[in-house]
Amino acid sequence: MAVRHRLIECTPEELWAVLADGFRYQDWVVGTAHSRPAAGNWPEVGSMIEYTVRLGPWDFSGHTVVRHSDPPRALELEVDSGRLGTARVAIEVRRWGPDSLVVVDEHPLRGPGGRLHNAGLEALLQLRHRSMLSRLAEVAEQAPHGARTGS
Repeated sequence: MAVRHRLIECTPEELWAVLADGFRYQDWVVGTAHSRPAAGNWPEVGSMIEYTVRLGPWDFSGHTVVRHSDPPRALELEVDSGRLGTARVAIEVRRWGPDSLVVVDEHPLRGPGGRLHNAGLEALLQLRHRSMLSRLAEVAEQAPHGARTGS
């Protein structure tokens, strides 16, 4: 179970604005080269984003479906990366004073990740989450709605 957290200097509502923008998915999800809403009204339950993942010289198409949405507190996604498999990714946003404590919890479901789930894969997921949370913080903190006085 790969769980990681980070304090992000914006309110949960400001952070949710980033999570709720299907075109911004590519800005904070590591490895995603391009994303676009594909079905439904992102991030409502059942809505979907299509994306392209680049791993070295290879491109993989995939899609992400919203399985649970509780703005601005929780977003649970099922990520389907085709041959790479599927994963459940839960993003919890907790108010922490004026900021947001973001907790990401990812579990491989099907495919190679689900079959080969071990300590090595957990370590790779932790590295990916660290980078993803850093990117999410950068996007959210630099957004015009996330600007703060006195910072």
